[in-house]
Amino acid sequence: MTARNPHHLPFFVYGTLRPGEPNHDAFLRGRTETEEPGRLAGAVLYDGPGYPYAVAEPGGTGLVSGELVTARPESYDRLLQELDELEEYVPGDPASLYVRVEREALRLRDGAALRAWVYVAGPAVAERLRARGRRIDGGDWLGHRRPAGR
Repeated sequence: MTARNPHHLPFFVYGTLRPGEPNHDAFLRGRTETEEPGRLAGAVLYDGPGYPYAVAEPGGTGLVSGELVTARPESYDRLLQELDELEEYVPGDPASLYVRVEREALRLRDGAALRAWVYVAGPAVAERLRARGRRIDGGDWLGHRRPAGR
């Protein structure tokens, strides 16, 4: 078995890339080794037009629920490029809708902290959301979209 590239971080996904969501099927199905529940601390969620935005909250108590997704090594490079395109992330462009950052996420099954890629709202989007966005209480976009009893 080939050793895993240490630069191939897992992805922390919290919206349409979560299992059962449309972008999971379109981008991740069959290209992952593991998908397991996780949390991202120091961020809050805001409702967007059909998808959420995680906004960094340094020093804050916010928690975002999602999954830690480990891509298959042979799929990693192409998947990273496709996810950057999906999230409209252009490295170095402050107008990017999202930016891909390396953050620590917690794996729920054992509480282990892992470094992972996460797409957070770009600077201009984050500023607008902090000023007048609709925050998702509890930090779980799926729970927000699917209220109890539905």
